[in-house]
Amino acid sequence: MSYLDATQDLYKAAALTPDVGLCCTTNPIWQFPGLSIPKIMQEMNYGCGSTVSAQDLVNNPKILYVGVGGGMELLQFSYFSRQTGGVTGVDSVDEMLEASKKNFKIAEEENDWFQSDFVNLVKGDALALPVADESIDVAAQNCLFNIFKMEDLKKAVAEMYRVLKPHGRLVMSDPICEQPMNDALRNDDRLRALCLSGSIPMKDYIKVLTDAGFGTIEIRAKHSYRVLSPNHYPTDELIHIESIEIAAIKDPMPADGPCVFTGKTAIYYGDEAYFDDGAGHVLMQNQPLAVCDKTAAALGKAHPQIHISESTYHYNGGGCC
Repeated sequence: MSYLDATQDLYKAAALTPDVGLCCTTNPIWQFPGLSIPKIMQEMNYGCGSTVSAQDLVNNPKILYVGVGGGMELLQFSYFSRQTGGVTGVDSVDEMLEASKKNFKIAEEENDWFQSDFVNLVKGDALALPVADESIDVAAQNCLFNIFKMEDLKKAVAEMYRVLKPHGRLVMSDPICEQPMNDALRNDDRLRALCLSGSIPMKDYIKVLTDAGFGTIEIRAKHSYRVLSPNHYPTDELIHIESIEIAAIKDPMPADGPCVFTGKTAIYYGDEAYFDDGAGHVLMQNQPLAVCDKTAAALGKAHPQIHISESTYHYNGGGCC
């Protein structure tokens, strides 16, 4: 049995018998006015964060969500795209698709604005999406891609890139881990399916995205997620796993490499009213400016009286690249 088969079996069981807290958070991350999230959807929330951000969801976007779970984020996305087939949900597990379909009927009863046909549920594989090229404004996945081994991860990200329109957004939440893991952990298919042993360092995660062609990367949040302790797992040391919420934007790749925002700011504190580096970056006296890591490095060398903050790993737009 392959690790993908083990994942299928795990989530088939989770669809048939909801497993509260199976791998992730059980709280509905976002509540909006007039939105009621059915209890069963909350119990089947098999994600490690949220991919729903109002700043991405303007003008009735066409949305793709891969790995439907109990349908909670599909419902949340539908709140912003109230049109027939506005949201497409893709999953390879028949039982999960059927469970989501039933949950949408409950959602219809609790939300007078919602119609089940706002969501088009499709059986499909993240490695070969049944979606047309450049047809999607916002693509999302939550705690799925970390399950994939590296070559499959690259395929899944390439598929998301393919279906996105120019300047479209891939919004994801996944566990990451900066510590090395031993082979016993890495080769445990169940731990991989549980969103634990497939976690990779953030820089490797970002590289997969930029290698696929995404020109802008935003680290929107980073949280503590799980620990793998010697008394419960085959490891000699305590391993800390975090989760990140990240957006990869299908912008053209800059000639000098991708723009990666990790929550850094630049503050000019010189004697003039402002500093202009001549490259499109103007810093007003003592006013913080959000900057990508590449610009932060350049500004740090451009003037001795510019303070560059450490990465906060929280970024919600604005600033300069």
